[in-house]
Amino acid sequence: MTNPSSGVLWKRVVVKLSGEALQGQAAHGLDAATLARIAADLAQAAELGAEIAVVCGGGNFFRGIQGADKGIERARADSIGMLATVMNGLALEQAIEAHGRPARCLSAVPMPSLCESFSRRAALHHLGKGRVVISAGGTGLPFFTTDTPAVVRAAELSADAVLKATQVDGVYTADPKKHPDATRYERLTHDEAIAGNLAVMDTAAFALARENRIPIIVFSIAEEGAITATLTGKGRATLVAP
Repeated sequence: MTNPSSGVLWKRVVVKLSGEALQGQAAHGLDAATLARIAADLAQAAELGAEIAVVCGGGNFFRGIQGADKGIERARADSIGMLATVMNGLALEQAIEAHGRPARCLSAVPMPSLCESFSRRAALHHLGKGRVVISAGGTGLPFFTTDTPAVVRAAELSADAVLKATQVDGVYTADPKKHPDATRYERLTHDEAIAGNLAVMDTAAFALARENRIPIIVFSIAEEGAITATLTGKGRATLVAP
């Protein structure tokens, strides 16, 4: 859905950020410069008139699936991972506001002393007020990566697209870091992404996006202004659409 007055291709989007995206070159946790860069990009995207929601992962602190290696059973490990996403959400909220744009971190896991609980009504209210909404805590349930809640939130909020931030500028025929001759897809259907077992996003997330006819734009978060460039159609990316 193009908004001609601002030049953005989609009026309302969900940006999916991994925890590793906020880690930058650090070995663990948050990298201050990377956090500030991504927050500035989100603030700028909102200034263009787009309504921005963000779903953040927590792998820079703790990834649930790794819990077995630490002797933690999966459901409990996923709960720890949800807490990690809230830490990232709170940091991102502050960083966006430091760039002059109001933001609200909403958690699917209720923790009212730290942030507002997620509800569709609250999220839509904040988006309508021009605030960047950060959805943390995944779905509040174990056994899901944060890809699936990104598409769930997009469907709940009637978003026009999901912007999936990765370390590469789209979907390739093979891992371009391991296979230099891999080629990038300009466009795929959800069915093609699922049939090709393309690991850029969980199959469950692709399937849910297909059922709700939600486009997914896969792009690299590595460059300054990457979110704004993708939102305005100026960046390199792969479009996964019906």
